[in-house]
Amino acid sequence: MAAIVNVLSTSTHKLPPSPSSHNSSFRMCYHTTTTTTRRSGNYGPSTWDFTYIQSLNTNSYTGERFVTRRDVLKEKVKDMLNNGEMKEAEKIEMIDDLQKLDCAYHFEDEIMAALMDIYTKKSSNNYKSLEEKDLNATALEFRVLRQNGFNVSPEVFDGFMDGKRLGFDANLCDDTKGLLNLYEASFLSKEGDTTLELARDFSAKHLKQVNRDQNVNDPTLLPLVQRALDLPLHWRVPRMDSRFFIDSYDLGKTTSKNSLLLEFAKLDFNISQAVYLEDLRFVSRWWNDSRIIEKMGFVRDRVVENFIWALAKTSSPKYSHCRRVVAKLDAILCMVDDIYDIYGTLDELQLFTDAIERWDDITQVGHFPEYMQLCYFALHNFVNEVAYDIFKEHNVLILPYLRKEWLGLCKGHLQEAKWYHSGHTPTYEEYIENAWRSIGVNLVLLHAFIHVNNPLKESGIQCLTKYHEIVRLSSLLLRLPNDKGTSIYELKRGDVPKALQCYANEAKVSLDDARDFVDSHINETWNKINKCLLEDDTFTKTFVQVAMNVGRVSLCMYQYGDGHGIKNLETQNRIQAALFEPIPLII
Repeated sequence: MAAIVNVLSTSTHKLPPSPSSHNSSFRMCYHTTTTTTRRSGNYGPSTWDFTYIQSLNTNSYTGERFVTRRDVLKEKVKDMLNNGEMKEAEKIEMIDDLQKLDCAYHFEDEIMAALMDIYTKKSSNNYKSLEEKDLNATALEFRVLRQNGFNVSPEVFDGFMDGKRLGFDANLCDDTKGLLNLYEASFLSKEGDTTLELARDFSAKHLKQVNRDQNVNDPTLLPLVQRALDLPLHWRVPRMDSRFFIDSYDLGKTTSKNSLLLEFAKLDFNISQAVYLEDLRFVSRWWNDSRIIEKMGFVRDRVVENFIWALAKTSSPKYSHCRRVVAKLDAILCMVDDIYDIYGTLDELQLFTDAIERWDDITQVGHFPEYMQLCYFALHNFVNEVAYDIFKEHNVLILPYLRKEWLGLCKGHLQEAKWYHSGHTPTYEEYIENAWRSIGVNLVLLHAFIHVNNPLKESGIQCLTKYHEIVRLSSLLLRLPNDKGTSIYELKRGDVPKALQCYANEAKVSLDDARDFVDSHINETWNKINKCLLEDDTFTKTFVQVAMNVGRVSLCMYQYGDGHGIKNLETQNRIQAALFEPIPLII
């Protein structure tokens, strides 16, 4: 593991005299040879290099016999979902299985029709559960309906509370499966859902006891309990989690129906993985051809990690082009971030920001340091290429929106650089107000929006770029876990104080207390974005899931530290399983 240290390197840029210009800052900075002391992140090389990625066999599971068998099974699964005689509890469980196995995208219409039917029947009965005080069935149904956008009331849990309705009935503590689903359901809470807050506290207390005692009637439940306590299902990346559930499903369920679902899930996992690898190879070639790492050795060489960010947001194979574009975007965002956070001087960063603001005026770019010229043209060409493709496909002029967002991002980075160089520690609110923009999620969501919506409507783009609440919430769900996972390394090398340090400094508390405060802020943010899922119809459910997946992949990548910039075994194993290891099959 490459440690982050505050390494200083000296580089010399010999530049021609600046031509006369109305911009005196160019004349001031670059009329003589300069020697510049620069910081370094000391990032190690990529775990998966270009040669390895290009050598991957992407055709193993895309052959006719695998695809044909998958499609046969797909029709059988559809028949089961359309079976009107299947009990509601069984259908809910089947839908939950398909979503955990990350193959529900094949059955979107069937799933929504089934859930709408269940929701309508329950609503007409004041949403009284048909189950006789079955905590497991009630909690599972509540969670599946809410995570699919149905605004079910927490009142369904009233029958499981004590006489005074101040907490849950203590007699439930032995129902491990019910407690597990109650715990998972509690993370679908909105602001003000006090019943679900009580549900989380109650279920977490007893599940932790189960985990300590290692005493459970059904041994297949124990790893599910441990995984939930580690990170709840609602906060996990479906594609990164599906391999675990396939393995768990293999051990725990043996009926013919479940055997069919399992074979389907395994085939679909491998076929989808082959599509992802082809996308990755494409992005890897683009990254290699850009020569960014060759010319700018201080930039993180993380093409696979950048691709995982894109994959986590849109895992359906049909969004191949979206993944490729967003993976490129993530790589460029990292490059720009490394220039502002580590390598560029304050004068250089001001000039670069000015150039982004002028955009089409490139007369002064030739007087930038070579690394900054390359960065400028890589960014400029990428943005113009995206704008051209969108205009060609949808006749929508996206360029002004892209320029606005890139300028906002660079200004946010510049503000952080100014804070660092002046030694200023902002207040928590001051930091967050800048940081949710500088993290770049508004750009990610804009690119995802224009690639997952067809037809593409400019009104939706305008709503996004006026910073609809979901943009800020999604940004915080990336920024806050990022700060928790990376701040210790960034401060060692020299960087602006992050959320933890800003709050600790302002509130005069320890970093542990600050970490607790940030955790509570993450919880509050999830409650608010859950409300968007359930009550706001501005965007499609598909796009809202993309916004939520930003937060999920952030928790995945930073759960054990900086899983993006610095290698850690846990994150690498997750990536390896999701991308590079097909499931052995016999057909």
